[in-house]
Amino acid sequence: LYYDVTSSLPSTLTCSLLRFFLHSPSPLSTVKERKQSIAMVSPHGIKLAVYLISSYFGDLNAKVCDCLLRRGTQTLYQVVSSTELSRTNVKNCLLVLIHHNCVQAFALRQPGGFGEEPKIITQYMALFDNIIHKLRFPKFIEIVSEELGKECEEIFEGLLQHGRLSLTEIIERYKEASKQGDSSADTARDSFNSLVNARFVERCPAPDPLLEPPAPEETAAKKRGAKSAKIQAQTMEQQALAAAAPMESMRFLVEDIWNDSVVRADKRTTDVKCGMKRKQDDVESNTKDHATGGKEVLWRANFEEFIRRLRHKACVANVKVRVNNDAAIVLAATLELSRHSETKLRIDNSVPQSINAIYDEVIKREGGLGMDLERIRASLDDLGCEAPLMEIDETYSVDLKNIIEQARIEEVESIVLKRYGREAYRMFRLLSKADRLVETDKISDTTFVEKKDAVKILFKLWKDDYLEMKKVIARAAKQSEFILWKINKQSLWEHILDEMYHAALNLRLRITHEKEQEKEILQMPKDKLVGEFGNKYMRLRKVCIVLESSLMNLDDSLMLFHDF
Repeated sequence: LYYDVTSSLPSTLTCSLLRFFLHSPSPLSTVKERKQSIAMVSPHGIKLAVYLISSYFGDLNAKVCDCLLRRGTQTLYQVVSSTELSRTNVKNCLLVLIHHNCVQAFALRQPGGFGEEPKIITQYMALFDNIIHKLRFPKFIEIVSEELGKECEEIFEGLLQHGRLSLTEIIERYKEASKQGDSSADTARDSFNSLVNARFVERCPAPDPLLEPPAPEETAAKKRGAKSAKIQAQTMEQQALAAAAPMESMRFLVEDIWNDSVVRADKRTTDVKCGMKRKQDDVESNTKDHATGGKEVLWRANFEEFIRRLRHKACVANVKVRVNNDAAIVLAATLELSRHSETKLRIDNSVPQSINAIYDEVIKREGGLGMDLERIRASLDDLGCEAPLMEIDETYSVDLKNIIEQARIEEVESIVLKRYGREAYRMFRLLSKADRLVETDKISDTTFVEKKDAVKILFKLWKDDYLEMKKVIARAAKQSEFILWKINKQSLWEHILDEMYHAALNLRLRITHEKEQEKEILQMPKDKLVGEFGNKYMRLRKVCIVLESSLMNLDDSLMLFHDF
């Protein structure tokens, strides 16, 4: 490659091309991994994420975020080239996005060429899930308020607003909000401990973990193509997130740093005002202190815990409607027992629990006091739990994956019913339960729809990416063509999710448009909102309530298809 370049290109272009290869963010073997990570985010999902960043942090930050979401993991040099912004602007934007948990930086060690030492290149990747979680901040705050009270809600709201805070800053912010001076430090300490104990707050990940290139023997094993290695292979981005995450023993540890933080809070004054965002200089200095290994520990909201709780809540609500109330009570009890034992968010089955432990938890719940072991066993059977082989070790595990699968199918069926009518709903429901391709005549006969109408409906669903079609030619005495239909659930989920992102973006744009039209009304004092102005204000208030509640309901479906 070097010979071909130097012999056929001018010197200036040669230097530029070689500089590109030397500053390449990752080996060629990771290009496929990056493309796969980009493909996981739908087009309208990217547009929604960029719009959220623009709403919270401005257009410059949105431009940098858009670059990272569309192009994948990038170096600082590549972001500057793609966005055509100055290096200083890009660096400041990255600092803001990192501070608000929207971007993760990591360092990659690459072997040097021509006898040079290995080079360490810092790269940046956008955290799409954390950006979309900004839609759910009201839900997260409501969970904290209901479980822990107003004081914890104020501290948690500050973490959501500022992204990351040290204990010192949490104390100072609480003092300013409560206006009680030093006497409120103990209240802040107790509230913060409650948040950590409930796992609503966690330590921030490492600012820039170092990834080492794979060892020669690991590379050779991958080339041999072992099936187990392919299943467990991680992308570069997944390795970076795993390396940055704090150890589980340190993730919620607060005792060893609390006393030092209180001392620093008494000595230090801060310019952070209640209800105001920090200046960018503070963001940069705090990020630098954290990157240089300072003693100050930064804390952030633990989105994983909130999504887990919302996932459990959605499963219980679905079972209550689809099965019965007893099954919902038993499922809620089982999930509560296994909540702290789950090691990952997208767990397919609940942690196995003994029948006695489930019984003890069920009788604590409303409506569960009158349930005996036989009713609990019957409910577990309704949930699809297999009966244990040995009575001595009677443990049960609930198939959460199946519950979520059923909830997704019901959601899509309701969309088909509203959009295409009852006949299309019957045909789609038939195909959703079939485990193989179904011929057009059989669909028509089973759903009692005329074949001519059935073909029109099926082709319309196929055109809108709800179905997959396959043509089969039967080579007999008289050649004939058969059209077979099926539902590819994975591609359908992705299509539905992209449509939901599109709808969520439209709702956000409509809310912004309505507020922009009545900007003068919103800026007027409340005592002047009388007569025509008062009517306009009430109309705007009602419209915003409807739109925002619709967005929250739509977000429940978004989580069902993406986060659960």
